[in-house]
Amino acid sequence: MVNLTDLLTDLAAESAELDALVAPLSSAEWARATPAPGWTIGHQIAHLAWTDHVAQLAATDADAFYASVATAPDPTRLVDAGAEEFLAPPAELLPRWRSGRAALAAALAAAPAGEKLPWYGTRMSPASMATARIMETWAHGADVADALRATPPATARLRHIAHLGFRTLPHSFAAHGRPLPTAPVRIELTAPPTSTDTAGATWAYGPADAADRVTGPALDFCLLVTQRRHRADLTLTATGPVADAWLDVAQAFAGPPGAGRTPQAQATA
Repeated sequence: MVNLTDLLTDLAAESAELDALVAPLSSAEWARATPAPGWTIGHQIAHLAWTDHVAQLAATDADAFYASVATAPDPTRLVDAGAEEFLAPPAELLPRWRSGRAALAAALAAAPAGEKLPWYGTRMSPASMATARIMETWAHGADVADALRATPPATARLRHIAHLGFRTLPHSFAAHGRPLPTAPVRIELTAPPTSTDTAGATWAYGPADAADRVTGPALDFCLLVTQRRHRADLTLTATGPVADAWLDVAQAFAGPPGAGRTPQAQATA
């Protein structure tokens, strides 16, 4: 088990890596389109800043968090509206994101042990919230990297996203209105070669004797469960009907089913 202190350290490192990517960009580059329809690089950072803000509310003032949900003009546009609300010129947005993520880290560190924080449709421990923020920061950073024609970062921090992706298998099926599978699934992922402390290691989750299995690179699995790539564009192997069906619906994030991404061959046709 990874403790909260280690998770917050990795969250800070993930945020700093994305910060270093966007900080030197010009205002024109912040307006560059990303793979998310209608979202620029600025929208991606604004979304992270907004989500950090509401996560801090959840950790420090549950009533204020619930009020922000109850007063939303259109709950179906909550995410887009949050990004639009926080969108600002880089000189304003960048420091706001930095101060907000620092405030969230402090709030999570100060949360009482064992406390469950309110969230959209669920409740989360501070450790789970930190893990979710690592996942979101990396996923939106992957969109930014795609917009800049850079390679999404692949470090040992991906293990948090891989584990979250595995744990959210039931939610993935439920969100898409599919029956929850009863057969267990085993995943075996090769750690990214750029993670010097674990290069070539295998990250495994689930029963070793499970008939249903998913194998492949950890980076590809993380791109799949964050819906940053279509399974057709990834080197993942599914064995068994449950594993195969999972790769069509996998999502490591809460809420309704994501739109996912079209296969690259289809997108460029």
